[in-house]
Amino acid sequence: MSNSAFLQIKTGSIVESGKSKYKITHILGVDTVLGENLNDKTVKKLRIDRLRRLTEAESGEALIETVDINEFSDDEWKVAQFRFECIRPLLDDPFRTRKKAESVAEEAGVHVATLYSWLRAYQNDGHLSSLIPQARGRKEGKTLIDPVLEEIIASAIDEFYLSKQRYTPADVIEEVKVMCRIAGVKPPHANTVRARIKKISEKEVLKRRGRRDKARDLFDPIKGPFPGDDFPLAVVQIDHTQANVIVVDEKTREELGRPWLTLSIDVWSRAILGVYVSMDAPSATAAGICIARSTLPKTEYLANLDVPGEWPMCGKMRAIHVDNAREFRGEMLRKSCQQYDMDLTLRPVKTPHYGAHIERYMGVASRLLHKLPGTTFSKPEDRKGYNSGKEAVMTLHEVEQHLVDFIVNVYHQRIHSSINVTPKRMWELGVLGDDDRPGVGLPDIPADPDRFVLDFLPYETRSVQNYGIQIDCINYYHEVLNRWINSKDPNDDRRKRKFTVRRDPRDISKIFFFDPDIKSYYVIPYRNTSFPPVSIWELREARRKLIEDGVKHVDEDLIFNALIRMKDRVDEAKKKTKLTKLKAHRNERAKKLSKVTSPSEIISVALPKPNDEKFFVQDQEESEDIFSMREEFFSDIRRK
Repeated sequence: MSNSAFLQIKTGSIVESGKSKYKITHILGVDTVLGENLNDKTVKKLRIDRLRRLTEAESGEALIETVDINEFSDDEWKVAQFRFECIRPLLDDPFRTRKKAESVAEEAGVHVATLYSWLRAYQNDGHLSSLIPQARGRKEGKTLIDPVLEEIIASAIDEFYLSKQRYTPADVIEEVKVMCRIAGVKPPHANTVRARIKKISEKEVLKRRGRRDKARDLFDPIKGPFPGDDFPLAVVQIDHTQANVIVVDEKTREELGRPWLTLSIDVWSRAILGVYVSMDAPSATAAGICIARSTLPKTEYLANLDVPGEWPMCGKMRAIHVDNAREFRGEMLRKSCQQYDMDLTLRPVKTPHYGAHIERYMGVASRLLHKLPGTTFSKPEDRKGYNSGKEAVMTLHEVEQHLVDFIVNVYHQRIHSSINVTPKRMWELGVLGDDDRPGVGLPDIPADPDRFVLDFLPYETRSVQNYGIQIDCINYYHEVLNRWINSKDPNDDRRKRKFTVRRDPRDISKIFFFDPDIKSYYVIPYRNTSFPPVSIWELREARRKLIEDGVKHVDEDLIFNALIRMKDRVDEAKKKTKLTKLKAHRNERAKKLSKVTSPSEIISVALPKPNDEKFFVQDQEESEDIFSMREEFFSDIRRK
């Protein structure tokens, strides 16, 4: 089954790295391959996290039409789910026959040709949304052909060309003419039939025409058994826990509280696939970002954290097991997983063994963080005589860095008692195999990392006003919004039209506006571009303090003025602290000099005055803007 939403890394695949196109010739490891340059025929080692799928112009294949899954109604989504369940038995059946298809079609209550059209749509796209009913009418760039004729061609190809009898294209053309005569429609040109045949993948042709072994050798990774958790990414468990350590603010060093960890684990290898650390309680946003980070390569994420080592575990997950918490039952997370054919499964109630693997690692993480200053221990009585808040010194970034360094360079490298090898080695065995057991091949990774992350970010619906779009009292504007200002709902002209808007909570200086006509996202910045980038947590803290001060009506100017005052207080506190330290140092030095010299021996030295300009030395830390973000949007999870 082709899945163009993901980049399939296997021998024979044509990919892009840098500005060159390569044909993959060998799989060297879980994160590297050998590729032959299609221009100069040189062979080069390539990292899989640097590979891209070819563009439409380069590959000759149609790109996926960009559609935000939130644009579809619940009824449309239910139709797509129904169609997917109808074709599911046929998707992985290389020996499917027309009789089987007719049986499935009869059970679904549709014509067999309709079933085949659903099957082709899903195989060509790989998105559940490809099965949503399309609006009637001719689309731009599409050729107009009688639907009945299209069904006749599809049926003839499936029954005659894709059969073990291995009929020729000429035989199929003759059969189409016979079927058209019976149906009373004009037969198509022979080239039309040949064009439809050429669109079928070589893998599909070989499989259906009795050459399954050759198709497997050319296109399929060597696969092991599939039941349960018997291969990498078959079952992934995700859960949240509150860290038992208090963190401090990076600038003020004030106590912030205990952060939340969201982690995912691959049951087959016991490898940790992803982690998300924040000060927010468990939410669909945290789960979504963890899923995105787990699926995407993490080379750049490690570089941003300044953590050495390799974290090759990534790829499309087949089943994601989560508990019944509210954040996992949300509509956004469910639709996002369905869009990429990842089965989000809620664990049965009162069955803790279903989440035993992630629960066990949560214990490992807790013991690790117990060792950090500022630990809260496991029980309140254990904290007697220990002030966790005063002892805390680690920032949120440092806790994440500490945890990831442990995962990559300790946990993945040591033998796991349940599998008797290291998680890293178990992952390699599952992917590459050895002399005793075949591997399943390199997992598929998202072909469009940015779009993949966007689909897992929280969304809201907003109308476009004269000033732009407003969220949480913050205004956003770009000229691309002009055509939508005060536009009416196409289904109810008494209401303003609502548009899908997504936002990354770590940097709310921009939003992502989905244009329903262009079917693409636009980045929309603050209307007032002089405002600094902040996180959603900084915004909430500023609003909370304003409300505490008795401000009833909060707007963006009040919010950012409050944030600037908070920054100024920090800068002033730094200066006072530095001045105090310098005075103390000067006094201490004077005392030491007085003990070793007599008054007549003291040499008069002109010390700088506190208000001398050269007295204060601005270090790099002081000159940093408190609001500057540690990393650019998506830089921790996307591939550049």
